[in-house]
Amino acid sequence: MTIPLSEASDSASPVSLLDPEHCYRALVARDSRFDGVFFIGVKTTGVYCRPVCAVKTARASSCTYYSSAAAAEAAGFRPCLRCRPELAPYALQQNLAHAVWQRITAGALNDGNVERLAEEIGLSSRQLRRVLLQHFGVTPVELAQTQRLLFAKKLLQETVLPMTDVAYAAGFGSVRRFNALFAERYKMAPGSIRRASVADSEGIILRLAYRPPYAWNEVLNYLAARAMPGLEAVLAGKSARSYVRSVVIGGREGWLQVRHVPERFQLSLQVAPALAPVLMPLLARVRGLFDLDANPTVMESYLQTDELLAAQIRRTPGLRVPGAFDAFELAIRAILGQQVSVAGASTVAGRLVRRFGAAIETPFAEVSHHFPTPELLAQTAAEDIAQIGLTKTRAATIRNLAQFAATGGLQMPAGISLEDAVARLKTVAGVGEWTAQYIALRALRFADAFPAGDLALQKAAAVAPETRMTEKQLLSRAHPWSPWRSYAALLLWQSLSSKASNPDTE
Repeated sequence: MTIPLSEASDSASPVSLLDPEHCYRALVARDSRFDGVFFIGVKTTGVYCRPVCAVKTARASSCTYYSSAAAAEAAGFRPCLRCRPELAPYALQQNLAHAVWQRITAGALNDGNVERLAEEIGLSSRQLRRVLLQHFGVTPVELAQTQRLLFAKKLLQETVLPMTDVAYAAGFGSVRRFNALFAERYKMAPGSIRRASVADSEGIILRLAYRPPYAWNEVLNYLAARAMPGLEAVLAGKSARSYVRSVVIGGREGWLQVRHVPERFQLSLQVAPALAPVLMPLLARVRGLFDLDANPTVMESYLQTDELLAAQIRRTPGLRVPGAFDAFELAIRAILGQQVSVAGASTVAGRLVRRFGAAIETPFAEVSHHFPTPELLAQTAAEDIAQIGLTKTRAATIRNLAQFAATGGLQMPAGISLEDAVARLKTVAGVGEWTAQYIALRALRFADAFPAGDLALQKAAAVAPETRMTEKQLLSRAHPWSPWRSYAALLLWQSLSSKASNPDTE
């Protein structure tokens, strides 16, 4: 059984179809570029693996290839306990099928309501089923079941959470249903794959994989410069730096800390025990924040044809586009960054957090508050918001954006185009092209978003020193960089960081 990748997969892989010869070549080479792009079902063992699996490579005649873990399981294969398919980075695509898949991965079907998900996406349940069958070879329910099982398997192997907590965190309605489906699919009892034996008194620790290389220090530097005091921070530890922040998700609150484990090509995520019931959507947000599903080799091979970008790629291979843990937070941060320095925007953002955000106790002195909710800021007078050091116009824009978010404006329809998303954001009074593109780049994860009105980008792209391009000139210059202009923007920003400690704008 050979399932074709979606139309958008050319952006994630050098091949557009799961050609057995190409796939086997990648398998023999254990090529990390293909990790998460396809999975291998081994007919002689009944197990499916990642292309980077360290076990002895099976014969080509024994291998079949699938574009998703769900498709491999639907064909009757069970996950490898050595390479652990649940650790594989996801294939970076931007189309309707992938947008639906992302929602299901974050737990959108944990209640089993396919009709409601279809309605939210703007499709009938029949159309939703057809889209997933066409792109992944499985139905919505089959895809959701696979994701829940793989997530439960991850929790069993990496934590000491009680079986009941594992079942509910993975989206199962009952422990009985979890045990039955686990035994049916994997031919073993859940408890038989337990690995962790000692609980961490300060939180739950999970591993998140990425495709190397990863420019960790540069990503942390970017986040550190834009961190909102009281909400998030980059800490300098004894051996390495880490990112910490407060968390509110699904009615639960707590904190998280992210460290780099370079020898394993992974990030280590530690979260407060109180967040156990919402681990599935939380991990999806962290993956987006650190852009873990990017395939840097593919993007860099495309962008390095431009010498301006090639020079920076050589200096910082594996540079990612830092995302956002919460779209509303990032949108407000973008408004605060309009026409001011990064440091200035961070200072004002810290005032906003401490003035309007709820207090929380965490293990980190630097993290003391949650970000204010859209509902709270929507009901706050612009005059009161302005007291943190904003003009009345900027304060009104924050209130307008909060009202927009409180009514679901930032919850973009699945599969929406970049142009439509930007146009939708610009309906908010005070949000212009630069702000909308920046929100699309970081919060909405559009790989081709490009805030051409950014002064720093205009300077970085200019040939002569101490000059800058116009917005129109920069858009023309950036046209060949599509569909990876957001990564080009990060490379340009990064090229300036070594020349000045404080970039002009976001």
